[in-house]
Amino acid sequence: MKNLTYLLIIFFVFSSCQDVIELQVPNAKPRLVIDASLNWFNNTSGNNQTIKLFLSAPFFNDQIPPAIGANVFVTDQNNSVYNFIDSNNNGLYECFNFSPVLNEKYELTIIFNGETYVGKETMTSVTPIDYIEQNNDGGFTGEEIEIKAFYTDPVAEENYYFFEFQEEFETNPFLEVYNDVFTNGNQIFAFYSNEDTKPGNELSINNYGISKQFYEFMYLLLQQTSDGGGGPFEVQPATVRGNCVNQTNPENFPFGYFRVSQASNIVYTIE
Repeated sequence: MKNLTYLLIIFFVFSSCQDVIELQVPNAKPRLVIDASLNWFNNTSGNNQTIKLFLSAPFFNDQIPPAIGANVFVTDQNNSVYNFIDSNNNGLYECFNFSPVLNEKYELTIIFNGETYVGKETMTSVTPIDYIEQNNDGGFTGEEIEIKAFYTDPVAEENYYFFEFQEEFETNPFLEVYNDVFTNGNQIFAFYSNEDTKPGNELSINNYGISKQFYEFMYLLLQQTSDGGGGPFEVQPATVRGNCVNQTNPENFPFGYFRVSQASNIVYTIE
């Protein structure tokens, strides 16, 4: 009799697992998502820039819809206007005559669906990377490869840093932000480690000069992820406001950020 009872319990357990559970996920009204990072890399003119605009989508959507039909332009302190055009109707708005100037103030304007969005930022200088150091005995196992990108923080300045590390096999970069609260004027390093790293892989390291406001924005975003990987403008567990404001309808605020940075790039081959 006991064996029969056990068999009946197992039967009902496995039978109940066949039921389909439909999750009711609330769908919020789509918001404009702004990925406006104007980067002036070393040894480039900085003339070619791209601003990405798309719409927020339900969590289980496979595709993110682009924001098409927007009027996008950036204005500098001298009232020079740089127009960004979406020639391919894919949400990528391009400009080929942007003029980057250190410490210049820029204002982004986006007119989309009858509403005007504005963001303001100053082009921040970058501290170049001095050298790369590799350790092959890192991690808990003592077998992981660790990379340190050393840079010298300027004395008597308040500086903030945004690093992107991306190996050739990775889809998304590994992101880190740093400040100089306890390291002002010293040589310090940005850190990267990946259990899948192998000798011979190329590692692209980007360093951006950023404002305090962007540092705080990215710091909050990265705290919401288990690691630094992934795009900062993907679905967020909690709402983090950027520096772009909807002047027409403040309640319909956008996601994302407008950033203007001097940047440096180094490609390092893992040894």
